[in-house]
Amino acid sequence: MTIRIKICGITHPADAVLSADAGADLIGLNFVPESPRNLELGLAAEIAQQVAGRVERVGVFRNAEIEDIERVLRRVDLDRLQFHGEETEEEVEAVDLPVIKSIRGADLEAVDQYPGTIVLLDHPDGGGGTGKPWSWSDAAELVESGHDVILAGGLSPENVAQALEDLGDPPWGVDVASGVEGADRRKDPAKVEQFVKAVRSAGSRG
Repeated sequence: MTIRIKICGITHPADAVLSADAGADLIGLNFVPESPRNLELGLAAEIAQQVAGRVERVGVFRNAEIEDIERVLRRVDLDRLQFHGEETEEEVEAVDLPVIKSIRGADLEAVDQYPGTIVLLDHPDGGGGTGKPWSWSDAAELVESGHDVILAGGLSPENVAQALEDLGDPPWGVDVASGVEGADRRKDPAKVEQFVKAVRSAGSRG
């Protein structure tokens, strides 16, 4: 199966375009107020428009009120939402778009709270967005049992192939943000291209 690649924390239209050009499948647009990658709605709308029809545009939220999510959706064309907080199953199911739910580490009990939802496994200590690696092979049981898993947390062009090899069966996808960034949290074209190539190469071997 093809491993989907999500480039998260896009902060500039050109970075969205270069991610699509490199072969990414999804991009993440951050709407968490305390995040350094948080987007103003006008800029987010421009980014989303630049890659419409080329990649899935994922809006990232954390413990947001439904009114705040709806306000974003009125301005920004999104294909999927990602919840990165302590959202309940009911809150996840309350939105009309497909959802990715972030989980800390390979927590089977937490994953089972969101049946039928794609789960993004981030750093067990809540280090999402900080580029901190963790023991990605811990997710092997979840992948083997048929859960749709996105591997995240500290991935980079240098380690993603090994992470996938350690995992065994291919996950639904992989997610990277800081691992492909240069200055000012802008995406580095060479790093994005290297990351995509490393994932595609690992996927073809699997």
